[in-house]
Amino acid sequence: MDTSYHVIGLMSGTSLDGLDIAYCRFTYKSQNWIYEILNTTTLPYTDELIDSLRGAETATALELVELDHAFGRFMGQQVHEFVQQHEIHPDFVASHGHTIFHQPGKHISLQLGHGAYLAAHAQLPVVCDFRTLDIALGGQGAPLVPIGDELLFGNYDYCVNLGGIANVSYAQRNTRRAFDTSACNMLLNTLANSLGMPYDNNGDLARSGSLQHNLLEALNSPSHFSTPPPKSLGKEWVLQYSLKSIEESQASVADKLHTVCHHIAQQLRQALPLLHEGRHRVLLTGGGAFNAYLVEQIKQQLGAQYEVEVPAPEVVSFKEALIFAFLGVLRWRGEHNCLSSVTGASRNNTGGAIYLC
Repeated sequence: MDTSYHVIGLMSGTSLDGLDIAYCRFTYKSQNWIYEILNTTTLPYTDELIDSLRGAETATALELVELDHAFGRFMGQQVHEFVQQHEIHPDFVASHGHTIFHQPGKHISLQLGHGAYLAAHAQLPVVCDFRTLDIALGGQGAPLVPIGDELLFGNYDYCVNLGGIANVSYAQRNTRRAFDTSACNMLLNTLANSLGMPYDNNGDLARSGSLQHNLLEALNSPSHFSTPPPKSLGKEWVLQYSLKSIEESQASVADKLHTVCHHIAQQLRQALPLLHEGRHRVLLTGGGAFNAYLVEQIKQQLGAQYEVEVPAPEVVSFKEALIFAFLGVLRWRGEHNCLSSVTGASRNNTGGAIYLC
């Protein structure tokens, strides 16, 4: 018998683009998972909320708890309005939350948006806090998307997400591998924001710049890039290394954007091993996939052995929200949704707290 779940997935990325909401149907049929994206929206954050989330790592303990509850309430209210607007009947909500701290070496990863407040205001059950169990088991708590790549997008050799932080996922000798390759939109959007632009549309400004070799060398120099996986990046690392190198450069914003695109593409090239003979299919999603100049650089760096594909805009924009909805389904079923081969945890695990409303 086919089994179906209707789930709302929520994703708030490090680039602070807004809250992604994806209403999805997952059907388990003939030992395979089939997904459908039914309704979507992205809700831009107000300047006030952006400032609060951006400054959360230096907030007092009391302020952090208040923001955790307030952001959960906000997400719950948005979900409730979304449900009413589309006249839908989800089984539950699966939320990634918004990452404030990610320091797995210290056994810390904190995502704001408390599940109890989300459930109370959405008036729906909630699955959230997907990372903590994996970290408790000695893992990185990231990336979490790879099991979705394996079960929903397994026809691709590599799944690359160009979000606030870029990451890659692939199967090697029947084992799923995944890790963060570099900062991505956190750098590109910060540079565009400095000129009053939300982002560099199509990468046009980056295209107009020129390569700054000293900056490229500085961006490529941190030991993360030569460290074997499992490995992951957080906002703290990006601030300490990538953004610091960018701030110290005297180059123009256009030149910095141009150079950052080369950096992202070079690190991605280093991360993708050849898995077999013939062409390798590469799926590009995340906001960076809309940056035509960045995509061109990735294609150029990877070369003819890699067939780079940018899917429909709906998948580009909402793949992470889709997969967190799917992680919620696996948690709901009591099945593994986090892979030790990816995170370095002592075992595969079933992460996520459930709040029943």
